[in-house]
Amino acid sequence: MGENGPGRRAEGGGLGASERRPQFYGRRRGRPLRAGRAELLDRLLPSLATPDPMAGPIRPDTLFPGLKKSAYWLEVGFGGGEHLVSQATANSDVGLIGAEPFVAGVSSCLAGIEAAGIENVRLHADDARPLMAALPEASMDKVFVLHPDPWRKRRHWERRLIGPKGLDAIARLLVDGGELRCSTDHSGYQVWMLRHLRADARFRWLAETADDWRIRPDDWPETRYEAKAVREGRPLMYLRFQRERRQA
Repeated sequence: MGENGPGRRAEGGGLGASERRPQFYGRRRGRPLRAGRAELLDRLLPSLATPDPMAGPIRPDTLFPGLKKSAYWLEVGFGGGEHLVSQATANSDVGLIGAEPFVAGVSSCLAGIEAAGIENVRLHADDARPLMAALPEASMDKVFVLHPDPWRKRRHWERRLIGPKGLDAIARLLVDGGELRCSTDHSGYQVWMLRHLRADARFRWLAETADDWRIRPDDWPETRYEAKAVREGRPLMYLRFQRERRQA
């Protein structure tokens, strides 16, 4: 998720872009892209990009007109796209929307999409907050927040996505019974995630044993960041929470 830009607030609710909000991501650009990756941004991204969320509401069914089922998943901060591409490949009847502001990550995801030949992915190569505000309430069956920036300094903790503001937006988007999946290898963020999620009556923890949060489920593809954490011996936590039924 990223810093708010200028413009009017997208309709729909949640984290609007015209409000003053803490920044949820760090840098957008790193080293210059290789020519092939830069070409993907010019050639492939326009056909897969979501509409501008600042222009108004976005209906997921208009993004995936060919789907036989109306199931939609959102990944906030997809990194290099390994998880997003793997899930799209394994779930061809689901429309997946990914948001990522880091240009190198977007280009890597585009390369994976082209190599896999998948058509059920749409990308928002920018701040996720306007996108989340533009999507309808109760429109996502799953939301993934995998290895978000832990914002280690105390003065930056309000920027953590799994916190009051981010959970408001996620709870609004999830259908009743929908699932939030999040993970981190940062011990401080692990405690923070559990504290905020378990205190939020809109979410119910699905873990029944310690292995349920210590071991990655079979239908949870590994990311390159996760593989690096494993190699370096950092314990990971895998959280699955269900959206409780809305009160009438």
